[in-house]
Amino acid sequence: MSAVRYGLIVLAILVVSLAAVWPLLSASGPSVQRAVAFGGVLASLNTALAYALVRWSTSRSPNTFLGVVLGGMVGRLGLMLAAVVAGVLLLGFPKVPLAIAVLSYFVIFMVIELTLLHRQTSRREA
Repeated sequence: MSAVRYGLIVLAILVVSLAAVWPLLSASGPSVQRAVAFGGVLASLNTALAYALVRWSTSRSPNTFLGVVLGGMVGRLGLMLAAVVAGVLLLGFPKVPLAIAVLSYFVIFMVIELTLLHRQTSRREA
């Protein structure tokens, strides 16, 4: 599966899930809604970049693969941390809803990413 197609799947999951919880979040106020949306977008960008890096590096040497995947992981971790801190300090998002949103979407997208990558590598080995 291409990185673009994966990105569209991630976008669809984000939009549908936000549409489902948006009415429930309205009782908590617009700041919570914005924090959850911001967290979802951050996690979506993170997983799309991770998938693209893995797909790009699979056809490269093992050293390149590990360098890209591990280096990308460290870089994405730093960017996510900076974005969450900026969201809390500069944009004034509430901490707990933002953290819950980022972590929830991160877990969902990690399961999907690992499942798809496992299926792709299993087919190649068979």
